[in-house]
Amino acid sequence: MHWRQLSPMVHRAFRCRCGRPVFFGNTRCVACEAELGYDSASATVWPLEPGGDEGVWRRHGDHDGALRYRRCANFGSAVACSWLIPLEESARFAQCRSCRLNRTLPDLGQPDNQRLWARVESDKQRLVASLIALGLPVASRTVEDTERGLAFDLLRGTGAAQPVMTGHLDGVITLDVDEADDARREAIREKMDEPYRTVLGHLRHESGHYYWARLVERGAWLAPFRTLFGDERADYGEALRRHHADGPPAGWQGSFVSAYASSHPWEDWAETWAHYLHILDTLDTALSNGLDAARSGLLRDPFGTAVLFRGGPAPRAGDEPPFLALINAWIELTGVLNELSRSMGERDFYPFVLSDAAVTKLHFVHRVMHEAAGKVDA
Repeated sequence: MHWRQLSPMVHRAFRCRCGRPVFFGNTRCVACEAELGYDSASATVWPLEPGGDEGVWRRHGDHDGALRYRRCANFGSAVACSWLIPLEESARFAQCRSCRLNRTLPDLGQPDNQRLWARVESDKQRLVASLIALGLPVASRTVEDTERGLAFDLLRGTGAAQPVMTGHLDGVITLDVDEADDARREAIREKMDEPYRTVLGHLRHESGHYYWARLVERGAWLAPFRTLFGDERADYGEALRRHHADGPPAGWQGSFVSAYASSHPWEDWAETWAHYLHILDTLDTALSNGLDAARSGLLRDPFGTAVLFRGGPAPRAGDEPPFLALINAWIELTGVLNELSRSMGERDFYPFVLSDAAVTKLHFVHRVMHEAAGKVDA
């Protein structure tokens, strides 16, 4: 498959009623001042018009009013949440599908905390929008699915009595909102000698731990996981202690997507999951906006069928060519984007090299994710 034969899995280019481009997170068109809102079910930013009753909206031009919405309760907050709630859900939920995942927020009486929360929430919305669009199970642990749902504790480490550790435990993702402070995060990145550190990267990584428990831990994928990634029953605490004390093993680049992935099978999975989401979301954005990196001629040795993961449950018919097209398109795109970043005096856009073994693991994630998509009981 060629770039021109690829289509975005989730369309990420939006237009207002006036024809001007609008973007994820926008609440009003700067050209015609139309109200805008994001509908997670259709993964689309829609221009809106009043829907008859106070506080009710409908899509512009939908005079039948078949789909009507209310705005999220956080529309008027520091987040300025653009997400919509279907009218039939609004009697039960005041917050949208992303905001109601929050279990704990930092003290919003502090202006600094409002600023950091707004930055974190913007990236969290991107993650949640992707997960919903991919058909993965996304439900609030506090108000929808107390057994298997997802929740976020967004806390601030600065001034806290106890350190705030970013991580995942039993369906709850904890994030130190200080990570949204650029200077602090960059200082940690330099100290840890990390090539890449972002809030969105943290969120994608930690979501990988959550979905490992949902999709792998108790199902048919567990034995194949152990064959490919290793036995997750190895002492996790000791593995991390050893990694931080001694660093990654020599030659880790041949087997892992990142140095941290080499620390333990759980981290290998979470890093690979995060990179798959990096790849999917960025390529979708590029394709939605008509980019074609194939013209660069940078792809000399495309990945072939030898890198595909053959174990586990039977793959879907036609699964393999689209995956290889996705990965090879990513190599072309990041080659161009890395050169553009260097032209601006910035670090590489994607400072990683994908080995055959890393791509095999990405295919494993691809298969797990797409087998689970749409299965609400997964």
